[in-house]
Amino acid sequence: MESQDPRNLVPPGRTAQFSTFVVAVLAVAVLLAAGPLVALSTTLSELPAAFWTMAVLAVACDARPFLPPGRRQSSSAVFPSTCFTFAILLGWGLGPAVAVQAVAVVVSGVRMRHAPWRTAFNAGQYTCSLAAAYGVTRLGPGGIFDGGPLGWTDIAAIGGAGIAWFVVNYGLVTAAVRLRFRERWWPDAWHGLPFELLSTGSLLLLAPVLVTAARASAALVPLVLVPLFAVYRMARLTVEQHQLAALDPLTGLPNRKALLAEVNEQVHRHAERVARGEPDGRLALLLIDLDRFKNVNDALGHAVGDRLLVEVSARLTDVVEPPQMVARLGGDEFAIVMTGLTDVGEARLLADQVVRALAEPVPLDGLPLDVGGSIGIALYPDHGEDFATLMRHADVAMYDAKHRNDTVAVYTAESDHNSAERLGLLADLRRVLETGSAGRPAGDGDADVPTVRGGDGAALPASPPVDEASGARWWSRRRRRPRPVTHDDELIARIITGADPTLRRAARSAQPARPDPLPPAETTPPGAEPAGDAGEIMMYYQPQIAIATGEVVGVEALLRWRHPRRGMVDPEELIRVAEQSAVMRLLTRRVVDDVVEQLAKWSAAGLGLRAAVNVSVRDLHTGEIADQIGDRLTRYGVAPERLQLEITEGALMADPRRVLTTITRLHRIGVGIALDDFGTGYSSLQHLRRLPLSEVKVDRSFVLGMSEDTDDAAIVRSTIGLGRALGLRVVAEGVEDERTWRMLHAAGCDAAQGWFYARPMPAEELVAWLARYRPLRPLGSPDEAEVPRRRTRGAGSGGPGAKQ
Repeated sequence: MESQDPRNLVPPGRTAQFSTFVVAVLAVAVLLAAGPLVALSTTLSELPAAFWTMAVLAVACDARPFLPPGRRQSSSAVFPSTCFTFAILLGWGLGPAVAVQAVAVVVSGVRMRHAPWRTAFNAGQYTCSLAAAYGVTRLGPGGIFDGGPLGWTDIAAIGGAGIAWFVVNYGLVTAAVRLRFRERWWPDAWHGLPFELLSTGSLLLLAPVLVTAARASAALVPLVLVPLFAVYRMARLTVEQHQLAALDPLTGLPNRKALLAEVNEQVHRHAERVARGEPDGRLALLLIDLDRFKNVNDALGHAVGDRLLVEVSARLTDVVEPPQMVARLGGDEFAIVMTGLTDVGEARLLADQVVRALAEPVPLDGLPLDVGGSIGIALYPDHGEDFATLMRHADVAMYDAKHRNDTVAVYTAESDHNSAERLGLLADLRRVLETGSAGRPAGDGDADVPTVRGGDGAALPASPPVDEASGARWWSRRRRRPRPVTHDDELIARIITGADPTLRRAARSAQPARPDPLPPAETTPPGAEPAGDAGEIMMYYQPQIAIATGEVVGVEALLRWRHPRRGMVDPEELIRVAEQSAVMRLLTRRVVDDVVEQLAKWSAAGLGLRAAVNVSVRDLHTGEIADQIGDRLTRYGVAPERLQLEITEGALMADPRRVLTTITRLHRIGVGIALDDFGTGYSSLQHLRRLPLSEVKVDRSFVLGMSEDTDDAAIVRSTIGLGRALGLRVVAEGVEDERTWRMLHAAGCDAAQGWFYARPMPAEELVAWLARYRPLRPLGSPDEAEVPRRRTRGAGSGGPGAKQ
């Protein structure tokens, strides 16, 4: 069923103001036209044939007005009667012009199904416009068309009359729209002004020519239909050009420009709804990206890809009903604008319908093409209050859906990794890496430092014992612990910490027994600006202990960044910021340089430690890292077996062939390769057989829970058994209590690292820690380790099988 024209309706709550305005316009029109209409009744029979010809043409043309194509035809219609009635005004006065215009308005109102009050208002607005024009003509010498020559004053009066007609008419229409829909007055008026000037202005300028021809002969009046048709074509082409500029040429859907205009307009309307407390004040922007469109283009060509896009656009328009808008942004991206929503559930419902429509294969040339879509949803005003913000947040949600292998995702701040704060953090990180900050660890073999003998008999520099700094690995994920609040204002930090029991306990547990050599935050002195200061990058090292003997067999190198304003940046956030940009390459280069240099210093001091370094998937896709490591090992004279690279299963599965090529080169150099976070990815046992690995690391997510969960314990024992059967060294990370340590010993694990032994620490603190460390060996038989009870997954705290 055809939807009713919204201009025939008055929204609830605005009837009083709008009705008052309509009544006022009609009253003024009656007062202005009453006298001339009464006078017309006595002179009607004296009017010439030219007048009657114009009157008939005015009514006949308005019976079929010029309707340019578009979504709002009734608001941009061109009424040819304007030309004839303005000519009648100039030739025979106000009364005849008002009478003919009123009949034409009634005819066009019936033709376009206008409401009675709207037809009456249109008649009133035209009457006021004609009266204003007539008043301007009366300011001239009078008798403009009395058969004599026209002077400059006559021409000026005609021009002024046309301007007065246009200003009054356009002003009354704009005021009526403002009162009915409360739209922004100036932007909307300015947007429609060019079209009105072109169409209505042309009709008004034809009127003097028409009345001049009518004075000569009534037979010349119909000839004006030719220029009228030209005006119509000109107006139509103008509208079509505007529409084509807002349409996608391939699919015929609105493009990004049209989407921008629609969202901006709807945001304003929904802002008014929210201000009035209406429940349907939400707007949803759905961003759709086809999942396998690139494969179609690459395999079948762009011509087939274009046909596929046309079919997808047809399916979207079948699912999305007006007044909602479907637009194509370019490539394989589409957008949907949903209006008048009460909650996000309605947007999700439509998104699910779109997913089902796209799930059906598209048959092209007898070949069914399977393409799906990922949809991101951003809601106004919850997720943004302008087009740019809504678009960016919908894009974030769409990529979040792709990364989670899901089809629909609603924007959440947690999934937005490109906020302004993080972009600033990325810029600071790039600056500190490119400038080579002086935050690199100092050497440990200074001549003026006294030496002591360690447990292995090596000469080690002595330093005052300090507590280990808290830290976590920089590449893999770690279990989050509550951290004390850091703030430039110590009083505010104390108030926030004291108000939260969790933070209060974390602050008590984090208090060091002795002064912390690395304060968590560094404040800027009053009046000083940290311009250009991006902080310092440093390496922390966490010992790896042989479980059976308690000896230190190596360390894992962990990156730390002390920011001048944020203090110690969370390592997980640091990597999340860097890994999606070219900064990751700079970061890896810096880590390798620092670790190899540190290994050389330890060798000079008599320490034969092995250091493990985490690398990202970006580093393994090229051979650059192998060249860099070979060059650094040669430059510092470090044996290749002293360095070990740790790669994750995710990096391995991203591109196994390219990764295998790089790993093989590193293996030939003599660098050890460890498979990190084993058990969290989707790698098959085939990779363990093919890769030149020397070590596997059991992921901390299993180790942390193995003392309480028999499933985690079984996974850890199976991994250890598999690694040993393949001749690989097995290292468990995340050992934080004695019970876990004993269970790993019972399972035959080779080495472990975690807070049970030591936290990550700077190189100089590691040397001091080694000086006082004494090997810790498990007592008793490995078989005496306690096996945890099985815990039912998903059970509530008081349900069967829950932990007691």
